[in-house]
Amino acid sequence: MKVLITGGAGFIGSTIASAVLDHGGVPVILDSLVTGRESFTEGRVFYRGDVADGALIDRIFAGHPEIEAVVHCAALIVVPDSVSEPLRYYRENVGKTIELLQHLERNGCRRVLFSSSASMYQAGADFTVDEDSELDPGSPYAATKTMVDRILADAVRGGSGLRAVSLRYFNPIGADPKMRTGLQLLNPSHALGKMVEAWEQGEFFRLTGVDWPTSDGTGIRDYIHVWDLAQAHVAALTRFDQLVGGGRDGERPAHVVINLGTGKGVTVRQLAEAFETVTGTPLRTEDAPRRPGDVVGAYTRCDRSAELLDWHAKYELEDGIRHALEWRRRLLELTAES
Repeated sequence: MKVLITGGAGFIGSTIASAVLDHGGVPVILDSLVTGRESFTEGRVFYRGDVADGALIDRIFAGHPEIEAVVHCAALIVVPDSVSEPLRYYRENVGKTIELLQHLERNGCRRVLFSSSASMYQAGADFTVDEDSELDPGSPYAATKTMVDRILADAVRGGSGLRAVSLRYFNPIGADPKMRTGLQLLNPSHALGKMVEAWEQGEFFRLTGVDWPTSDGTGIRDYIHVWDLAQAHVAALTRFDQLVGGGRDGERPAHVVINLGTGKGVTVRQLAEAFETVTGTPLRTEDAPRRPGDVVGAYTRCDRSAELLDWHAKYELEDGIRHALEWRRRLLELTAES
């Protein structure tokens, strides 16, 4: 299978590309390199450009007419930035996705696997959610993912033959276990990234938000290893035609939503404890106010991913932390070499 991966030079997209390669497929990478790393595309078919560039999309499909599906990962993802720059996030994540879908339709590509987000859910009283839980996006970033899911649900009914699977991610951590790729940024803004930064510099890790209604007052998340996430994409690609149908009466729906997580809720304090276990050293923490766009969080019930993808997460939280630290050492070496 040949697959176009937008955002394929980023953390998740590059890992999906590695998983596709390991499965015997051929990834074609499209990335603007605004946040992606060109080194993540080495040895892979790569086009540098924007998903909204129709001429470029046409050129990709002219050169690779056997592309069977598109994995759409390209997006801006930093929640606080989406609060301060909402118009930019709506333009990049929603507006350009609409243009991409039009370009795909023109080129006859009708299988779309969308990198969606679990940040759109309103958590239940026990902080668990499933695919039918109420939606309540708490930031412009989460709202952009919600909008694209709605656009896909509407577009599959438009008569073009488009079919789509939305994979709603929880919180990816770790790196490709073979250390081919990982986080492209040395200092990412998510909790584990800030934890590593504070630990290395001997500073306090700020627990942003300690008054949530969780067991210890900190937010709760479902931390999934990025390699598990990538394997779920391979499962969805190989089963795509069994997952979605024409959407007509008596047929499988043309748009399916699947949550991807471990099914285990981990608070930020518990993440810090696991970090200390992996490093064997204490991590100093301090309480701090919530950040703009922060939510209490949730973790998923995994029934649908098990049933439809025959998939479940295999790596533990400590594995993700260990691989993230190993990748950081590798990234520091790569940065020094360049």
